[in-house]
Amino acid sequence: MSAPLLFHPTADAVYGFPDARRLARVDSPYQRIEVWDTPQLGRLFTLDGRPMTSTGDEFIYHECMVHPAALAHPSPKAALVLGGGDGGAARQLLAHPCIERIVVAELDAEVVRMTREYLPEVHGGAFDDPRVELVIGDAAHYVAGAATATKQFDLVVFDLTPPDSPASGLYTPDFYMQLKRVMSPTAALSLHLGSPYFHAERIAGLLNDLHDTFAIVRTMSTFIPLYGSLWMMATASDTLDPAALTVKAVAERLATRRIDSLKHYDAALHAGLLSASRPVRDKLSQFLKPSS
Repeated sequence: MSAPLLFHPTADAVYGFPDARRLARVDSPYQRIEVWDTPQLGRLFTLDGRPMTSTGDEFIYHECMVHPAALAHPSPKAALVLGGGDGGAARQLLAHPCIERIVVAELDAEVVRMTREYLPEVHGGAFDDPRVELVIGDAAHYVAGAATATKQFDLVVFDLTPPDSPASGLYTPDFYMQLKRVMSPTAALSLHLGSPYFHAERIAGLLNDLHDTFAIVRTMSTFIPLYGSLWMMATASDTLDPAALTVKAVAERLATRRIDSLKHYDAALHAGLLSASRPVRDKLSQFLKPSS
C-alpha cells in the first residue's frame, strides 16, 4: 500500500514522495531501518526517518565523496570508510586499481543486511571483493584500535549519518586529531556537510573545525535529489588539494586508472564541483571564522 514519505530538513521545511511503498522495516539496537520503493528514485532506505541512499541517485553522492580526493592522491592504496554499510563508497573506491585494502567500519549489521538484500545496485558486490574488510562496531573504537596498531590509510570517507545524529561525536576536532594518527602523511578525508540552504550554521561550524585541524580544506557542492537540495561535502588534508587538479590532470588520472563508467563525476565537472555560488558563500560567511 502506498503512503506519503516525507522528510523534514528543518522544522519549517518538508519534501518527499507522495506514493512511496514501504518494503521492509527493522528496529535494530541502534536505529529504525526502513526500505522504501518510490516511482521517482526507485528503492531507498532511511535511518530513523532520515534519507540515506536511493538506487536512483546514489551515484551522485558516492562519486563525489570518493573520486575528487582519490584522484588528488597519486596512488592511494588503503582506504577507511566510516559507516558506509550500504557499500556504495567501497564500490567507488574499488574502481581505483591502485587500491589494495578497504576497511568499512559500520556500526549496524542490520544496515548491511538490509541494503544487501534490497539495494544490491548500490554495493555492486563490493563486500564480496577480497580487498574489502567489513568491521561491525563503533567507528571510533575501530580508529582507536587502528591507531594503536599504527595502521595507515591514504583515504578516509565519512559515510555517516548527519552531524546532528548519534554520529555527532565523530564530527569533532578531537576525533579528527585521533583520525590523523591513522592517516598517512599524504592522506585525505572526505565528508558530507549538509544543505547550505537548511544547515548553513552547522556547515560553517564543521568547516571551522576542519580548518583548525587540517591545512587544506575544500568544499564541494552538487544537487542530490534524495536530499531535496544542493548538498555540500568537503575534503580535508595536510598535503592534498583536489582544487589544484586541472581538467587535463583529472582526465589523465581517470584514463590512467581506466575509470570510465561514472555517471556524474568527470573531469569537466571537477572545477565546478569545488566552487560555491555567491548565495552559498553569503549564507556561510556570517558563521565562518575570519580567515587568517
